[in-house]
Amino acid sequence: MVSLSPWPLSIGGFTLGMAGGLASWLHGHSMDLMMWSTLGLTLATKNWWRDMVVEGTYQGFHTKKVTSGFYWGMGLLILSEVLFFFSFFWAFLHSALAPTPEIACQWPPLGISPVNPITWPLFNSIILLTSGALANLAYLYLMMGKLQKATDALNGAILAGILFSGIQGYEYYHAPFTIADSVFGSAFYILTGFHGLHVLVGTIMLQVQKKRLQYLHFSPKHHVGFLAAIWYWHFVDLVWLMLFALVYIWGTANMVDIWDSINTLS
Repeated sequence: MVSLSPWPLSIGGFTLGMAGGLASWLHGHSMDLMMWSTLGLTLATKNWWRDMVVEGTYQGFHTKKVTSGFYWGMGLLILSEVLFFFSFFWAFLHSALAPTPEIACQWPPLGISPVNPITWPLFNSIILLTSGALANLAYLYLMMGKLQKATDALNGAILAGILFSGIQGYEYYHAPFTIADSVFGSAFYILTGFHGLHVLVGTIMLQVQKKRLQYLHFSPKHHVGFLAAIWYWHFVDLVWLMLFALVYIWGTANMVDIWDSINTLS
């Protein structure tokens, strides 16, 4: 096992301080605690990642047992993210299938003009799926020892991720409703906004892997960080597919009529 590290405990403390500082700030107090905790969290995270790269790349401490722990940790992180998004999808579907009188008992609510899914959302779906395919191609090239081709494929995946974020920003700017427009607006922007944040995080992760590829940190037998980043990117792809199908396509129809039709058939 690797040597003991102060960074996990430090990160836990700074995360607690950041959450407490945010709650305090929202109640009208100073935001100093949140800002200092965020700075501390950033520095501690950077130092922890630096130590992990040194341990695995230069010192050879990442044995099979340690590597297995990394894979389990990444898997559990993705599982926690699945549960995170599940709660928001649940809220969206609950409101769509049982619209209340406050929104005229219809979905989408009265006065809401949803985004047409067969425009920018469809284009973004193609972009994100293409990015996932390029990330897979980069991994295949890495396993074949073709590092330059792996870097080129990863560049394509990163550019596609950046393009996705730009188009989403354009869609937000021109959307015919806001986050304050009933439960539809709240659910829409919470789901797409948190997914957009995950796209930004995933894009940064891919950029870090590209840098490490250029520094020759990876090989066909040593690529834990690279594979973990691709796992995360595919998770982002999967969430978008569900979001596109349920929110953009299914959620823009009249859910009451559809639900009544299903009940009639059953």
